Amino acid sequence: MPKALALYSGGLDSTLSVLAIQRQGIEVSLVRFLTPFNVKIKKQAQPADKSHFNSDLDFVIRDYPIFEKFIEILKKPIFGYGKNMNPCIDCKILMLKEAKNIMIEDGYDFIVTGEVLWQRPMSQRRDILSVIDREASVRGYVVRPLSAKLFNPSIAEQAGIIDRQRLYDFSGRSRKPQMKLAHEFGIKDYAQPASGCLLTDPLYSIKLRELLTHCPNPSINDINLLQLGRHFRFKNAKIVVGRDEIDNEIIESICEPSDCLLWGEGYGSPLTIIRGEVSDETIRAAASLCARHSDAKKLPLVEVSFKIYEQVSIIKAKPASDEMLNSLRI
Repeated sequence: MPKALALYSGGLDSTLSVLAIQRQGIEVSLVRFLTPFNVKIKKQAQPADKSHFNSDLDFVIRDYPIFEKFIEILKKPIFGYGKNMNPCIDCKILMLKEAKNIMIEDGYDFIVTGEVLWQRPMSQRRDILSVIDREASVRGYVVRPLSAKLFNPSIAEQAGIIDRQRLYDFSGRSRKPQMKLAHEFGIKDYAQPASGCLLTDPLYSIKLRELLTHCPNPSINDINLLQLGRHFRFKNAKIVVGRDEIDNEIIESICEPSDCLLWGEGYGSPLTIIRGEVSDETIRAAASLCARHSDAKKLPLVEVSFKIYEQVSIIKAKPASDEMLNSLRI
């Protein structure tokens, strides 16, 4: 039996593409490539090295983390960024390169993606899709079922593995053709279209640019910290103040020995982390920020505990003023 490898995002387009190939009697395996920017840690995403099961559609999905490789292309994408910090073209090339390796190693006949021609102006134009396939060395091996009739026949179509007449000619940003096809496939509940990539978020992109300016080679831990709390820059240190209990729990879990962790004593308080140069001056600034966001923010002085290398001390801090917040906020 022929078998295909599908790049699966969980969205409607990739779901329909898988079903379109499955109904031709072809075995389809689903993979999802994980970057630091499509795994939202506050939602307690499933560990990257575990397969998981989509019970509604009977899909088994294998997750492949590509964190380090993605960070490298993010720093200087050959084909540039989208509106924010999203290197969409370089990202697709990377994922197709990884998919090609799996295809060769595991003996798949072709690769399936859920892309629709002209749905996205940067990365789903005819000329750009051709460049992506060329750069990933997968030309002819990629089948885009929802727009297949608008492209030259793939190798799988030419070989008779796929019946081209049972594929589609969707184009543009309208979702009506996909919604109609979803009804035909009996799919009643599906997510509305939206990017799951944090790099398309303008506020997140500001924090990421700022991080790369001060830390050209960030760790995965540094990247994960961007999803948490309120961010401040004090000289050569990043200060992050938790927003809620979940933030506090994750900040504590990713705190490294060289980080400084702060919290208000005797009052409801966020956890605050200093990452970078931990000086006495930085600790005083972070303690003020911590106090300002605690339940004791109206007191003239607040006792704030801080811990670094397992040593705990206490400092009295004046809650930060509006002026201080505005001058340090990222």
